Amino acid sequence: MSIRPRSMISLAWLAIAGFSVPALADGMPGARHAKSTSHREASMTAAARKPNDSGVTLRFRLDAVPQVGRGTPVVLEFGDVTDPDGATVRFTADAGLKISGSDTLALPMAGRTSATVTVVSEQEGLAYLNVFITQKGAMSAISIPIQTGAAAPVLKSSGELKSTPDGENIITMPAK
Repeated sequence: MSIRPRSMISLAWLAIAGFSVPALADGMPGARHAKSTSHREASMTAAARKPNDSGVTLRFRLDAVPQVGRGTPVVLEFGDVTDPDGATVRFTADAGLKISGSDTLALPMAGRTSATVTVVSEQEGLAYLNVFITQKGAMSAISIPIQTGAAAPVLKSSGELKSTPDGENIITMPAK
């Protein structure tokens, strides 16, 4: 069996076309590879969004491992501020976590705005930096987890552990 040169050329074009189809599957040719991103950008986490939120996107990363009594920089990147008046951001922290510096931020209408908030853990465990973003009267609430040390969160039990006659353990809880 001999392969004609014309058939080989057709086969080559078919192979090239087959490789380009997955690259265009999302309708945006080359968008994923258009800009080289640094390792730090790649490690940012996109915050979850809800359909009725403020419309402002948030990506974040911790620039240090949280330690008790030491400041941990939290790098925030805001995007999609479309209101000409901008957007406002307010920060709060759970018990055991303290915000060092200002707890408010004004975002201008821009493509992306970066900010760094420093938090100080006062104890080991899991605490959250809460970010409230308001734009055009709509609000987004995002909680960024800050895990200090290896201490796992402990749930407080409001019931009493008892055993049934069959040996099964149950927790009795008061009805409210």
